[in-house]
This record gives sequence, structure tokens and C-alpha cells, in this order.
Amino acid sequence: METFGDFPEAYKKPKSSKVFLLPVAYDGTSTWLKGADKGPKAVVEASQALEWFDREMQSEPFRVGIHTLWKEYDFTSPEKMVSSVSQTVIEVLQQNKFPVIIGGEHSVTIPVLKAMKQYYDDFMVLQIDAHADLREKYNGSLFNHACVMARAKEVASIVQVGIRSFDKCEYEKMNLSSVFFAEDIVGKTEWHEDVVALLSGKKVYVTIDLDGFDPSVLPATGTPEPGGLDWYAVTELLKKVSDVATITGFDVVELLPNECHKASDFLVAKLIYKLVGYFVE
Repeated sequence: METFGDFPEAYKKPKSSKVFLLPVAYDGTSTWLKGADKGPKAVVEASQALEWFDREMQSEPFRVGIHTLWKEYDFTSPEKMVSSVSQTVIEVLQQNKFPVIIGGEHSVTIPVLKAMKQYYDDFMVLQIDAHADLREKYNGSLFNHACVMARAKEVASIVQVGIRSFDKCEYEKMNLSSVFFAEDIVGKTEWHEDVVALLSGKKVYVTIDLDGFDPSVLPATGTPEPGGLDWYAVTELLKKVSDVATITGFDVVELLPNECHKASDFLVAKLIYKLVGYFVE
């Protein structure tokens, strides 16, 4: 299988790589447009076009080593997906590697958080997303993509950024002191410091649902919502968070590849590459 980036082979080997990138091609519970299972392959393919040097960081992030770990998981039910993916993430953490997960739909975050809870006594979750994802159960499953942050709240404190779509029952569950609604933050920057204050000194796992971006920036996703964030709002925030928190891993989910929007695939590849530079020393 193809690996992330066309970097020299010496920087892709499992033993010497600090980063393990896990493609999880699961789309078992999405409820509108299907095809997120094709996202990981599209991102890896787009990553071949990355430039290696990042001017902002004055570095080549690939030099920390990025190993692409393709595995077959049990996707026969949401429960089995959670079990099989969680076990792999635990194995990655036990090797002292930094996990990066490419979805797939957002429910792939649930097993990662389950693994994080086993490995870390205390951590927080930073969610960038259009949707609250706080339903207790959806379509009969606790592990639906609409339930991700309900499951996250069972293991960690959460901070939600870019939220602009939710049910009344979800709104009633929100801790409004740690929710940054898109309508209140788009076009502004002072809110960054409020997010940073909540996460400063903490261990933080970052989950990025790509519909957190405005569809004009990233149209290729299964549940697009108008009024979202742009590239710099997201990257500047995450750079600031990385300066004050210990990042334990991250995922990028919900790309639905579209031949007419190949720029979306590349945006995800570049976002992953930049976050490796921010988060991994």
C-alpha cells in the first residue's frame, strides 16, 4: 500500500518513526452522503504532492519519521470496529509512538479515545466540527458518528469549536463555557486565547471533523454546513494550543472524496503534515 508522503524511505520505517499514521476506512454509521471510507486512500494519494519544507516552522516535519500503518479492522458492526481499532491504538501508544488517525467517518474517534483513557489518567478533547455530536444514541447505536462527543464526555472534558448544527437535546447537554459557536467566532481571533486558557497545561487529544471548515474551503465532506472556519483560523488555533498543551494524538475525519474537488484531499494531507510539525518534537 502507498505510504503518506513521498519522503525518503529512511523516514517511513516503523522503528525510527515517531509518528504512526493509521488509515481507518470505516463508513458504517454515516447518515447522509456515503463514501468517507474512501477518504484515507485519497489523503495518502494527495500527500505525494506535498512540499517537504514548511516556511512557518522553518523545518521539514517529515524528519520526525511518519510510518503509515495499514491494517485490516473488523467493520462488521460498530462495536467490533471500536474494539479492533482501539486495540491497535493501544499498541501504538505502548510503543511510545504518536498516533494520527485518518478517517473514515467520525465514529472512528471513539475507539481512539477509549485507548487514550487506558493510557492516560487525565486528558481533554479538543473538537473542531460543525456538529455537536452529543446524541446519546442514534439509529440504535451508541457508536454512531452522531454520538462521538457523548462518548468523549464519558472519558474526558471537552472543548468544542466551530459548532453550528445540533438538536435541541444536544444543546441542553452543552457546557456553554467550553463551546465556541461558529457564528460567534468566524472572522475574529480573540477567541483563540479563550480556547488556549481552557487547555493550557493539559494533555489534549484533537479531533477534526472536516465539516468544521466552511464548504467554500472544503466542499468534499458528507455533512457540509455553511458558515464554517477557514484554513488560518484552524491552523493558527492549533499552533497556539500546541504551545501550551501536550498533544497526545489527533484525527482528521469525514473526507468524502470527489473527483471535482481534489483540492479537498490535498488540504487534508497538508493539514496532517502541518500538525505533525506543530505537535511532534
